[in-house]
Amino acid sequence: MVDAPALRVVFFGTPSFAVPTLKALLASRHAVVAAVTQPDRPRGRGQKLSASPVKEAALAAALPVLQPESVKTAQFTAELAALEADIAVVAAYGQILTERLLSIPPLGMINVHASLLPRYRGAAPVHRAIIDGEATTGVTIMRMVKALDAGPMIAVESVSIGQDETSVELEDRLSRVGAALLARSLDGIAANRAHEIPQDDMAATYAPRLTKGDGRIDWSRPAVHIHNVIRGLHPWPHAVTFAGTDRLILHRSRPAAGSSTKTPGTVLAASGDQLAVATGEGTLDLVEIQVEGKRPMQTREFLAGRPIAVGTLLQPQA
Repeated sequence: MVDAPALRVVFFGTPSFAVPTLKALLASRHAVVAAVTQPDRPRGRGQKLSASPVKEAALAAALPVLQPESVKTAQFTAELAALEADIAVVAAYGQILTERLLSIPPLGMINVHASLLPRYRGAAPVHRAIIDGEATTGVTIMRMVKALDAGPMIAVESVSIGQDETSVELEDRLSRVGAALLARSLDGIAANRAHEIPQDDMAATYAPRLTKGDGRIDWSRPAVHIHNVIRGLHPWPHAVTFAGTDRLILHRSRPAAGSSTKTPGTVLAASGDQLAVATGEGTLDLVEIQVEGKRPMQTREFLAGRPIAVGTLLQPQA
């Protein structure tokens, strides 16, 4: 291990999930020659042009940063080749990498993917795992190939999912697990000790990108499922429901004991710390709620400022 060569690494990543991996690489004995990230985008309420979390971390480390609008151009291909990297590490970059790009580093490209492959290939593995009510997920280090998240697996580590854990909380934990797993995997590749295991394509499931439409609550579903949707869609696009014309953003919830014969979506209790809603199976307590344009509030504070009558029927749209 000590005699294994240090590798020249180019890093591809964009959101906060990718930052721990970049920092682990910078702290390793390997040489990070550049970071590739998405172009600055308008963000926040003021829609000011902002750098990605990876760009901010890279600049803080005095690392060269490349921000191609498209990785498919001849210019970017030439820029990547000119870095003379031995290998590329990818963590939630945000663009599809072509076969030509994958072939440029002599040791190829490896990816930090936030699921136990072959389950949850695709853009939203953390969110979809929570929405589906999974008790376990993890991180897979895999070799990148042309097919989406289908390359051979180099390392895998499992992580349990808390019953009330949101996607942002779980993703934060997985980012740190993935960073450590990637660092170990890279050392194994440098020492020619990495063992690659093909994925079972027949067992593959997919985690498509989230849309705002995913957030519409269907109250006819079981309370546990709705709870999973609420935490899986936090912090974006959020689960939403309507009380009349008021658009309510649901941040936190808790499945409750008991059942109701009322129409799903009917408010069963609305006082103090309790806002209970009938579902297709069981009842759901709403714990943290936000009226669009306002800040999130705990139930007691929300009801004090915006009372909801028992019997109100919450709807998926106004």
